[in-house]
Amino acid sequence: MKSLTGQTVTGRWFIVFASLLIMSAAGATYMFGLYSADIKTVLGYDQSTLNLLSFFKDLGANVGVLSGLINEVTPPWVVLAVGAVLNFFGYFMIWLSVTRKISTPKVWQMCLYICIGANSQSFANTGSLVTCGYVGLSGAIITQLYHAFYGDDTKALILLIGWLPAAISFAFLRTIRYKKVINQPNELKVFYNFLYISLGLAGFLMIMIIIQNKLQFNRAEFGASAGMVIFMLLLPLIVVFIEEYKLWLSKKLDLNDPSPLNIITEKPKTEAIPPPPAVAAHPEQLAEKEPSCWTTMFRPPDRGEDYTILQALFSVDMLILFFSCICGVGGTLTAIDNLGQIGKSQGYPKRSISTFVSLVSIWNYLGRVVAGFVSEIFLKKYRFPRPLMLTLIMLLSCAGHLLIAFSVKNGLYVASVIIGFCFGAQWPLLFAIISELFGLKYYSTLYNFGSVASPVGLYVLNVKLTGHLYDKEATKQMNAAGLRRKEGEELDCMGIECFKLSFIIITLVTLFGSIVSLILVIRTRKFYKSDIYKKFREMAKANEAEMTNGAVVNKSSDEANGK
Repeated sequence: MKSLTGQTVTGRWFIVFASLLIMSAAGATYMFGLYSADIKTVLGYDQSTLNLLSFFKDLGANVGVLSGLINEVTPPWVVLAVGAVLNFFGYFMIWLSVTRKISTPKVWQMCLYICIGANSQSFANTGSLVTCGYVGLSGAIITQLYHAFYGDDTKALILLIGWLPAAISFAFLRTIRYKKVINQPNELKVFYNFLYISLGLAGFLMIMIIIQNKLQFNRAEFGASAGMVIFMLLLPLIVVFIEEYKLWLSKKLDLNDPSPLNIITEKPKTEAIPPPPAVAAHPEQLAEKEPSCWTTMFRPPDRGEDYTILQALFSVDMLILFFSCICGVGGTLTAIDNLGQIGKSQGYPKRSISTFVSLVSIWNYLGRVVAGFVSEIFLKKYRFPRPLMLTLIMLLSCAGHLLIAFSVKNGLYVASVIIGFCFGAQWPLLFAIISELFGLKYYSTLYNFGSVASPVGLYVLNVKLTGHLYDKEATKQMNAAGLRRKEGEELDCMGIECFKLSFIIITLVTLFGSIVSLILVIRTRKFYKSDIYKKFREMAKANEAEMTNGAVVNKSSDEANGK
């Protein structure tokens, strides 16, 4: 029998803990607003070029095909190792470029570096085996560590998000693995304990953000705050130890007091069962039994049944959902990635940019938690359709966009909260709707398709719209001042007009997307008024009855043989 220490470090709950730590450092993509100004200044970019980098960052973060394929043929530790290498390489090359330790790279090279670094997030998500909201909190967590390690050196932040996630992944390479386990009755309670700890961490980070915004912290004070964050990250170890101790104690008691064994012998049956007659099936008959996916592409089953991939992709419901999320997610992510430039143009101090990023991170996490729990409760109790919840979230995000557009005094703090919450809330709603409408058979593929809405929306609203209008206003200001932009010089814009028009347009686009999503609400209202979980309960009861009948038959057979 293993020792208690061996039981703990090789147990299932320690795997969960390791996954939580990996995910707590895997959200570097949400911190672009903190270091984007350094890239823009050192490399002399205009806003359109900077936003192009932002697009490739999001493209890398949301394309999980490579990590999924590697995960199909290798154990999880290979996926984590590849992700760690990609993360370090991508961000290390950006750091070398920003600190001028290498020659100035071309724009396409920078796009490649940031895409590679951001793609490591999909490897962390795939390899860690546990999905959790810690990835939403990671921006605020890394911000506290960054101030403790490097003060206000935002260039060093790029190095931090290069080595820290990679180091954590390498530290737990041998921990994360597939493990056959027996379900325990208190599993849900354990996961709730992890949730409560993460909520406590979010609350602590929120308090520290408020205090740090009011007071000027030095490195030692940031160090104390970071120490508390690390302590709370390690707090789930107590839950892990308690649960593994219970299992270890149970195994020890079973060894010391084994239950008596009843050995029953059964005479083997000698009667041979004749095989069923072989019937040669004509190829045309097989084709009729299993029609091609191309022929059924426009003949989908009822909502809630398992759609084929093509049936789902070409369904009106999916097209409406995808377009709505392009508008909603694209708008909120545009705001998140431009936080640094927005704060600078509206005259906020540099330390406030760090506050905005942390607020977005915390409320991104809370949005994921609240949207998941509240929509589930409303659905079960009141048959409240989940697409309507998505519509309301998109309408709420319009308030954040308008606060940015009209530069309300201290409004960027409130806008960070609203936009972070709405961005986080849209993802669990999107993925839940996909699973409910199109079934679970091809959910992983449809999940990845839904994720593509993010880079598509970001390219249109951030690169083509926001970047273009920002540069246009910046050029106008330079011309008014009688200045000309030199080659390799950054293009800066100051004042309310820099982002005003773009975010008014983003508000209108998001509003239009929410109206379009109402079409999905109307189309699916009967489906969500029905008991959408009925078939799953019936399947569970059928499986349970089958297991019970099998046990009764075996018992009767044993009793007969015993006689």
